[in-house]
Amino acid sequence: MTSIPPHHAANPDARRGVGLVLALAIGLSALLALFAWPAVHSAPRDLPIVLSGPPAATTGVKTALEQQHPGAFDVIVVTDEAAAIQRITDHDAYGAFVVTAHNVEVLTASARSATVAQLLGQTGATIAGAHRLPTTTRDVVPAPADDPRGVGIGVSMLPIAMGAVICAAASTFLIRTRRDRTLVAAGFAIVGGFAMTALLQFWLGTLDGNYVANACVVAFGVGAVSMTILGLESLIGPAGIGVGVLLMMLTGNALSGATTAPEMLPTGWGTAGQLLPVGAANTALRSTAFFDGHGAVRPLIVVGCWLLIGLALQFAAYLRRRATDDTAAPVDAEATGGAPHHLSQHPGHQPSAV
Repeated sequence: MTSIPPHHAANPDARRGVGLVLALAIGLSALLALFAWPAVHSAPRDLPIVLSGPPAATTGVKTALEQQHPGAFDVIVVTDEAAAIQRITDHDAYGAFVVTAHNVEVLTASARSATVAQLLGQTGATIAGAHRLPTTTRDVVPAPADDPRGVGIGVSMLPIAMGAVICAAASTFLIRTRRDRTLVAAGFAIVGGFAMTALLQFWLGTLDGNYVANACVVAFGVGAVSMTILGLESLIGPAGIGVGVLLMMLTGNALSGATTAPEMLPTGWGTAGQLLPVGAANTALRSTAFFDGHGAVRPLIVVGCWLLIGLALQFAAYLRRRATDDTAAPVDAEATGGAPHHLSQHPGHQPSAV
């Protein structure tokens, strides 16, 4: 037979290079779409707001809002300004329009979302202009003076999630047993949560409220991300780290609405983001920092569920490993002439880590 000349044989490096180029192009395109598409299509969708005033005025304003901004606002009509403020401080609404015979007052909560506060101010001016009335704006729950646009709490979600991912990934390579990895992740969640919260609250001034409560929320979120990634790695191997990074850090941040509001994302995306640890932790942190914990229960339940999912995945991996060892033990004993498994091993052999 005539052998194929080397220059006619397929080049393994060339195949790998083409595959790498295609994989990176597809992956980066998908990542760009994940972050850019929601931002480009940012607009209010069922944004909860409050409307107060005489029945004739509130009916007219509500109709005008539905006609000019269909689907943008979920309007709640209340009796007076005090009830409107209560809805805002209870974390039930982003703001309010209080219409009187002499004025249209716009109530905002920039601590919850500076973007929505600006949007409501513009909408209120339009309403006042249609009724030929002056308009005033009052920030009921303002962002801290050191961070008036609330930028810090939004952008901090990415490095917080990244820290949790790095801790989980590093522990899988540096720590031998799964039990110790879990303890390391728990320790980092507590220490890192309190450290990062101190940085945000006392140095950057981007958080108000009770420091311990804020730190516990951050630690809870970090722990949920780390434990989930450890669980995925325990169950499916190193690929689980990649799945965890894609789900927890990349998708979680893109859909969190942390820099605007979940209701500003395309329909369904904001809701999905609030079912992931990053989005839920951001909402809970804003609640404890600026709203005395109002509105924190639901997102904390979400974060807690992910923490339990991570622990459950690790336990499932442990049970699978134990079942595999129990199945292999009789076979090893038979192969060594019936000697017990642990006696047939080489004296220097170390049992596999659990």
